[in-house]
Amino acid sequence: MIETHAHIYDPQYEEDREAMLNRAWQAGVKQIWMPNCDSGTLPEMLKLSTKYPEKCLPMLGLHPCYVKENFESELRLLESYLDQHRFIAIGEIGMDLYWDQTFKKQQEEAFIIQCQWAVERQLWIDIHSRNAFRETVALIEKIGDNRLTGIFHCFSGTLDEARIAIDLGFKLGIGGVVTFKNGGLDKIIPHIGPEHIVLETDSPYLAPVPFRGKRNEVAYIDLVAQRIADLWQMPKQQAIDLTVQNAMKLLNPMEEVTKV
Repeated sequence: MIETHAHIYDPQYEEDREAMLNRAWQAGVKQIWMPNCDSGTLPEMLKLSTKYPEKCLPMLGLHPCYVKENFESELRLLESYLDQHRFIAIGEIGMDLYWDQTFKKQQEEAFIIQCQWAVERQLWIDIHSRNAFRETVALIEKIGDNRLTGIFHCFSGTLDEARIAIDLGFKLGIGGVVTFKNGGLDKIIPHIGPEHIVLETDSPYLAPVPFRGKRNEVAYIDLVAQRIADLWQMPKQQAIDLTVQNAMKLLNPMEEVTKV
């Protein structure tokens, strides 16, 4: 399996990070893709990518919840890392209008700038769009560059929204919400072609049933795979193989990491 979105550098794993990673490897996870939040999360993330260069692959981006008055200087600092390290994507970036809309305009500007980074460097983007799917789509359409592709991380929208994202050339990152009784994805996944979905956990957040409400971890991606397989009415290994193929298509420009 490929875990396409996990914050394994998070302090919640400080006491047992190696054990958590070993559980992931034992569960069949071959790669963990790590989204960044801001300059403060870079050091720990890069330590992991250095220790596990073939397994823990870093992204670079300014998470919308971390966009404040100083976002321009923060972006300049982050951009300087693009020439120093190899990153597989720009992320996680986007819009978040759930908690606070104070910096909505700044979030929009930050997203557009980072999308430009992705296009210039032929990288895909990892999108966070909580309570802001339509707003994020409007920005992608405003940019209007068909080279822009990637993942709508933690997708939990409607079937119409899923089709909009797919039509824009994006894949849907499906995590623990698919196991929630009232998550809604059970009505959507059967109507989405397997070629459009990748697996994720968003660890340490959004743990799947039966661990809902507890700390999430990468090994639980197996539960996500099983639920998606059930909804597609196919063997779990087949669902895993399909989602791995989808994930690897995003990494094709990165020849060094296309084999897992």
